[in-house]
Parts: sequence; structure tokens; C-alpha cells
Amino acid sequence: MTPPVTPTRLALSIPAAAGLQASSPALVLASSSQTRLRLLRDAGLRVTARSPTVDEAALKTQALAACLLPSDAALMLAEHKAASIHDPDAIVIGADQLLVCEGRWFDKPSDQAAAKRQLQALSGHRHVLHTAVVCQQYGRTLWQHVAAPALDVRPLTEAFLAAYLALEGDTVLQSVGSYRLEGPGVQLFEAVDGEYAAILGLPMLALLGFLRRQNLLLS
Repeated sequence: MTPPVTPTRLALSIPAAAGLQASSPALVLASSSQTRLRLLRDAGLRVTARSPTVDEAALKTQALAACLLPSDAALMLAEHKAASIHDPDAIVIGADQLLVCEGRWFDKPSDQAAAKRQLQALSGHRHVLHTAVVCQQYGRTLWQHVAAPALDVRPLTEAFLAAYLALEGDTVLQSVGSYRLEGPGVQLFEAVDGEYAAILGLPMLALLGFLRRQNLLLS
């Protein structure tokens, strides 16, 4: 994995008319996740999104074969996603998230039956979401961070699982863990420890801190 490069602090001024963000460089999110894009835009950032071109399954297989820690694997995936976007001058934000429970790595379920099995495995257990974010420019990693929120799933009954899966439908296929904390999925939990945005897929507080240090946002 490419080591982070210590960035040069950008000497930018932000005119009052520009709001909270400098006019350049542009911010590009290397993700097809509407949740991540909404988190950035809701925070007042001007950002465009592009789908990364990476083979996530192959990269995860490589990470497991190399016995990488989940946090390092999430960073590797985030770096590859950012590197797949070629936009001169822009700062590219790559992100990835790995769910680990009882030593097992989880992927997005392929269908409702897989989602049910996943939820049954999480039932009554604590799991960790290793949520990585990487910022690159000119093909170099400027900054990286991994958050690790932990979530305690309450014991889930068959009746609840049936009703929950019927309510959420194919929405459960769009998230690792088969839940949306911002939706009915919040009913799965007894306790949550960590930043809400990091659970949704992007450690916003750390990312905003980096952007402020780069003078891309008003401090």
C-alpha cells in the first residue's frame, strides 16, 4: 500500500461569496454511494461523484490472502477507488467500509436469503465497521484515516426478521450488514459507539478537519 505523502499546505483564500469552500481545487468523490454523496453535500461541500472502476471482490481476496488487518484492507480498497479516478488538479476522495463480526468479513448480501443469514449471524453480537477514507491529488495520497465504530445488535427474532426484510425489500442489498441506520435498520441495535456519519460510510469529522488544514474550508 502506498505510504501517505505529507501534503504542502495550500495557500488559498476563500471569498465570502464562495461560502465555506474554496473555489479550487475541485472535490471528486470516487463512489457510487448516494449516502456518501449526501453526507458531503449536506455538510455544505461542492462535490461531484464518479463511480470507481475497481474489482472489489478480487481486492478483498488479495487482502485476505495477505492476512491484512481489516483497517488496512479498507484503506487499500479506498486507495484503489481514488486512484481509478483521473481528474487533473482535483482532490479525489476514496472511501470503503468493511464489516467484521467474530473475525468474519461481511459483504453486501446478494439476495434476501443472504441478507437474512447475515442478520442472523450478527444477531446478539457486536460488530465493527472499519470505515476508511483517502484523499489523493496528482495520483498521490495526501491523507488517510480509518474510523472503527462498533455496533451491538440485539437478539433478533424470526418474526422481526421476516417483518423487517419485507419492509426494507431490496434496500437491504445496498449496504454491508443488510441495514440502514438512518432507516428502519436502527431497530436492530441495542447500542452504537462511534460517529454516525462513519457508520453510514464516511468519517466526516476527520475529513472536514483535513480539508480545513488544507485551507479548502474556512477554519
